[in-house]
Amino acid sequence: MSRIPAVGTERSRVVRASTRGSARALAPGPRSDIQLSSSTSGLTNARTRIVGDRTGMLADAVIATVRFAAAIRQVAGRVFARVASVVTPLGWAVFALVPLALGFGYGLGWLELVVVGFACIALIVIAVIYLVGRTAITIALSVPHSRVVVGERAVGELTVTNPGRRRTFGLTVEVPVGAGLAEAALPGLRRGASFSHEFVVPTARRGVIPVGPVRTVRADPVGILRREVVWSDVAELFVHPRTISIPSMSTGFIRDLEGNPTRDLSTNDVSFHALREYMPGDERRYIHWKSTARTGTYMVRQFEETRRSHLVIALSLASHDYVTEEEFEMAVSVAGSLGARAIRDGRTVTVVASEKTPQFAKRKVFAVRLLSTLTRTRLLDDLALVEHTESALSIADVARVTGEEASGVSVAFLVCGSGATPQELRAASTKFPAGVEVVAVVCDPESPPGLRRVAGLSVLTIGFLEDLQKALARSAAAA
Repeated sequence: MSRIPAVGTERSRVVRASTRGSARALAPGPRSDIQLSSSTSGLTNARTRIVGDRTGMLADAVIATVRFAAAIRQVAGRVFARVASVVTPLGWAVFALVPLALGFGYGLGWLELVVVGFACIALIVIAVIYLVGRTAITIALSVPHSRVVVGERAVGELTVTNPGRRRTFGLTVEVPVGAGLAEAALPGLRRGASFSHEFVVPTARRGVIPVGPVRTVRADPVGILRREVVWSDVAELFVHPRTISIPSMSTGFIRDLEGNPTRDLSTNDVSFHALREYMPGDERRYIHWKSTARTGTYMVRQFEETRRSHLVIALSLASHDYVTEEEFEMAVSVAGSLGARAIRDGRTVTVVASEKTPQFAKRKVFAVRLLSTLTRTRLLDDLALVEHTESALSIADVARVTGEEASGVSVAFLVCGSGATPQELRAASTKFPAGVEVVAVVCDPESPPGLRRVAGLSVLTIGFLEDLQKALARSAAAA
């Protein structure tokens, strides 16, 4: 027990001694303990940029003055920002008119200008009185249906409640709706009273419409000052593309979920095809013993290969594949209708859209955007966001990327407009492996619906979305 402290004490002596030795070696001389380098050497900050390495009272005074000026400037900036958010353009004109009118009025002895100056001051005082205080209300914004189909009626609802003790005076409530603005004039509310107001959300075009935030506006009658208070967050309304119900049998050329036999032969499957002679490597459990006994040669069963149906829907977002905006909207609806039917049937489905190349890229980006097929709603949510652009991949490039990345595809739908030429569609169909049924759906309101078959490609031309049902039925019957 007595040796442990002794060891620690000896070690502490050695450390202190070595420290003193190092100090003497590094800083010789009788006053080496006070000959230290400046603490600002090698430092780069605001102080060194202003006064350098100086540390006297004058330098401290300069730094204090600079810090005080920065604090004043910061406070003044916040105050100006608050004032600028309240004063309207008319208010700035009135504020500028006051010194001009009073200065020239008193300087030139022009009494009318002096009256104008004091009248402007009176208007400013009245406007400030209008903005004093805060209204004790609560405002809630609700969108009853967050997802609607394009063209359907959609509304938003405001609920205003006065939980305070005093009666509230009339306010103006503004709700930004997309690029527009919905306004509502609220009446005076007594204690505990509430008021509801509905406003229409335009759904003429597919997309995602931000609704809100709700803000109340208090302003003087002249419009010099205006104060806005935000009461809610932004709500989103998804406007889905229009889709139609496609009967499951209308796409009968798509193989069933359990797998339908194909023309490809296999040594191990469920659909019997024929018998053949045994070859090295064949499994013995597939030997047909009765035929073997009859012929004296080992005979094995041969099967037709079955596949699980994998549906691919490729939507072109290239502007040059469409002549009009109507064609593009119809193509989005076609992709949504096909994808929703496949999801409802429980099939394996992949929906892709063109990826766009950045504006300043040196070369084309060969990629596709994978849309969600988890549920029908998720798919339509993604389709509500797609837009055509000039830098997006064309239908041939989309087919090329999809054919390389997707595996086990049984049927591929290529959806585009009348801007895609027959040569481009034939080139697109060759990007998929052999045995894949390729169907091009061309949206062209100016052409009659029809079905054309080229080697390995079926081209369905539709003028209206409702033509898709009949076109698929004809294609299935001809398959």
